Amino acid sequence: MDRFINNLRVLWRAERAIADIKLRNALAQSGLNAAAVLLALFGLMLFEVAAFFALREIWGTVMSALALGAANFIIAGLLALIAARKKPGRELELANEIQASAMEALQTDARAFQQEFSFIGRSFKHPMESVVPLIVPLATMAINAIRKPKGEAKP
Repeated sequence: MDRFINNLRVLWRAERAIADIKLRNALAQSGLNAAAVLLALFGLMLFEVAAFFALREIWGTVMSALALGAANFIIAGLLALIAARKKPGRELELANEIQASAMEALQTDARAFQQEFSFIGRSFKHPMESVVPLIVPLATMAINAIRKPKGEAKP
């Protein structure tokens, strides 16, 4: 029973570690995405104003705005790709291995408990089956008690 409880504790800790690692990873990705958006907004706003005035003299107003809009989409796409490629690392692998080991140990313990207590369940379903193994020794003892002469002392 102690092993079962210990395995439950290990499983609980592994689950908590996995959830914590995933949460930290999601927060880091969200933080990177938010920082990327803010930097893109402030930096590109000023850059675009300067670029727009420079390009307006060469391409005209409409073409300058279109070129700067396309550049914004390309930069935003690159930042989103960088954020998507961020991986949690070896911590998650280790936590997943511990979780798998704990689950396997719990399943083994559960099978052992099931085998130990299946006799009790059968005895409630079929009480005669649980009495049958006791009949032979009891019958042997009763026959031996009947056969002994009354004058013979018990050993």
